[in-house]
Amino acid sequence: VQLQASGGGLVQAGGSLRLSCAASGRTFSRYVMGWFRQAPGKEREFVAAIRWSPGTTNYADSVKGRFTISRDNDKNTVYLQMNNLKPEDTAVYYCAYRPGVDITTLKYQYEYWGQGTLVTVSS
Repeated sequence: VQLQASGGGLVQAGGSLRLSCAASGRTFSRYVMGWFRQAPGKEREFVAAIRWSPGTTNYADSVKGRFTISRDNDKNTVYLQMNNLKPEDTAVYYCAYRPGVDITTLKYQYEYWGQGTLVTVSS
């Protein structure tokens, strides 16, 4: 499975960005895709994840109500809509993929990773 993430950039606090992650290659009929982020000097942390079907989601408390994860089945693509961004959201965002149905928040349970896309939120 290859993952291609895009959509990062520089935005002012309160602004919005949408990240995309397209999966290609050998994919599975049951899988979960997620987003993690890593700020400088910090551990990579869970942001959100979605089960491919029926689209069940899970969010970190820090982004609930501001971020929305969704997917496009036809395009094998997952999106992360980020609204009301804060400077503390600044990080490299990684998409991740795991076969199965468990919407886990544990990074070591995701087998495939994208290259990361930088999100910078200025105050």
